[in-house]
Amino acid sequence: MPSTPYFEALDERFARYIIPVCDLETLHTGMRWAEGPVYFADGRYLVLSDVPNNRMLRWEEETGNVSVFRYPSGFSNGNTRDRQGRLVSCEHGNRRVTRTEPDGSITVLADSVGGKRLNSPNDVVVKSDGSVWFTDPPYGILTDYEGHKAESEIGGCHVYRVDPRTGEVIRVADDFVKPNGLAFSADERQLFIADSGRSHAPGAPHHIRIFDVTDDGRLQNGRVFAEMEPGIPDGFRLDENGSLWVGAGDGVHCFHADGTRIGKILTPEAVANVTFGGPRRNRLFIAATSALYTVYLNTRGIQTP
Repeated sequence: MPSTPYFEALDERFARYIIPVCDLETLHTGMRWAEGPVYFADGRYLVLSDVPNNRMLRWEEETGNVSVFRYPSGFSNGNTRDRQGRLVSCEHGNRRVTRTEPDGSITVLADSVGGKRLNSPNDVVVKSDGSVWFTDPPYGILTDYEGHKAESEIGGCHVYRVDPRTGEVIRVADDFVKPNGLAFSADERQLFIADSGRSHAPGAPHHIRIFDVTDDGRLQNGRVFAEMEPGIPDGFRLDENGSLWVGAGDGVHCFHADGTRIGKILTPEAVANVTFGGPRRNRLFIAATSALYTVYLNTRGIQTP
């Protein structure tokens, strides 16, 4: 099985993804905790969060220039785009999920449920029907480093769906310790959700679960898809082959569609989140602690706005 200084093949099926002449590139450094990369194909740029620094950065693909996209950012974490191409963000500090409109104004999509404030929304995806799905662990209220220290009003960490017609915030999963990254399969019939509970308790979950998604927006038949070692599962994305590319303690782990860990992209520091981008969607962007890395792969991320 071929390997390089950056790729570690654990299964022969990983070989198809490796381009031996492609190195891991460092695009930008100097962040405290890089998160939430999202690629804008229509503008050839990438936006990501620098959570403790309370800012979002913009990296230009054609020039390599990096600038401040938003400051303060509400200690933003996960980001995505909706089907109209608008930026949707999780804000730890403001304890809410927002949408950035074309004119730059901010629309609040969710900040409470049942009259109680959310903990600190972490990661978010948008389904083709316009529904917004997000996780709500406590990382932004545990300390003043990634948000504002506070007690949880909800008393738990759950996964939610925002109804596209009514705006109602609906709890869809309530049996997670610390729900984190999430992503739909290409046909949206399944939803993958990470539980990073082990970040603060050695015996807590450190796995990714998979759920079937019903036509009316419910989750059922939850089961463990894969466990993360070392570190905890954080953000992840799927490619067109159904493989998951997951942020981990030693880099990015690739899981085959059957749940087998088939290889790794090794990085100098822990990875928080990833996204596919570039004109051909074959470039993986890696938000890893203090730096933004990238590498070309012989696969493509599933089509997103």
